[in-house]
Amino acid sequence: MVGDLENQFTEIKIDYEASLNNFLENKEVFPKYTTQLINLANQNSGGTRPEVVGKMTELIKKCPLRSRDGWKKWYLSKHPDAIKDATKKILPMIHNLKKAIEQIDEIMVRTWVEDLIFNKTSEGLIIQEIILKEISQRLHTSYRIASMEEESKNIDGFIGEIPVQIKPHTYLAQKAIVKEKIKIPILYYKKTSKYLVIITDLIK
Repeated sequence: MVGDLENQFTEIKIDYEASLNNFLENKEVFPKYTTQLINLANQNSGGTRPEVVGKMTELIKKCPLRSRDGWKKWYLSKHPDAIKDATKKILPMIHNLKKAIEQIDEIMVRTWVEDLIFNKTSEGLIIQEIILKEISQRLHTSYRIASMEEESKNIDGFIGEIPVQIKPHTYLAQKAIVKEKIKIPILYYKKTSKYLVIITDLIK
C-alpha cells in the first residue's frame, strides 16, 4: 500500500549548490581554514551579535527586496555601520588567535590530548555518578550507573528502579519535539566554577 502511494508522487532532485550560486552571484572564496578561524574569533568577540548587526531573521523578513543586491542595499540603509563595527570587534580577536597559535607546539598538543582523554572524558562519568548519588540520597533510595546495554537505550542510570537520563542544562532549550523522544525522566545539570547545579522534577 505504501509503495502504491509513493508511486503517485514524482521525485524532483535539485542541485542546491548550483541553484544557490545562481542567486549568490558574488560568492566569496576563502583560503583553507581561514573561515574556521574567523568563526572562532567571531564567537569569542561577539562580532555579529544582534546588538551589533541586528536580528537577522527579523530583518530578512522585513526586507521588501527579494535578491542579494536588494537585501544588501536595504540592510545597509538600516544598519550603515554594522559591517564596520563587526569587523572592528572580530579583528583584534584574530590577532589574539595568531599569538595563541604561535605558542602551540607538540608538547602542548600532547597535553591537550591527555587532558581530553584522561580528564574531560572521565569528568562526564564522574558528574553522572555525583548526580545519581545526590538525588538518590534525597529520595532515600539506591542508585546505579547504567550498563552498556541500558546505555544503548539512552539510559544513563537508575534512581531506585527509575531509569533516568542526565543532560547539560542547555538541553532545556532544545525543541520540544526532540525532548519528547525521551520517555524517561531527565536530570539536568549546570556546572559553574564552584558549583554543580542539578535541575530535576523528581524532587518536589
